[in-house]
Amino acid sequence: MSNCNSVSTPVEVGLKLIKESGGKRVDSTLYKQIVRSLMYLTATRSDIMHAVSLISRYMESPRETHLLAAKRILRYWQGTIEYGLFYKNGEKSDLFDFTDSVRNIYRY
Repeated sequence: MSNCNSVSTPVEVGLKLIKESGGKRVDSTLYKQIVRSLMYLTATRSDIMHAVSLISRYMESPRETHLLAAKRILRYWQGTIEYGLFYKNGEKSDLFDFTDSVRNIYRY
């Protein structure tokens, strides 16, 4: 996936994943490794949190559609590799959060 084409969003618009999609089963070990790596990445990449939580529901019996959704997150990450949060040890900083749906800025 290191030479993959990047995408602008981590999840396709309107994507509906279901447990028994009827597709071909994939190697669950590989799928679990991808999902666990993406979970680790969410500590500094909150923009993929929702997408990773969606695909993590299907670790028990992953299908091709689930693996494709996981690979899309990797393709998104490839195109936005310079994004992320940087935490400095021992330095106090302000964290701001903004959401369009509420139109409020929260200060933590």
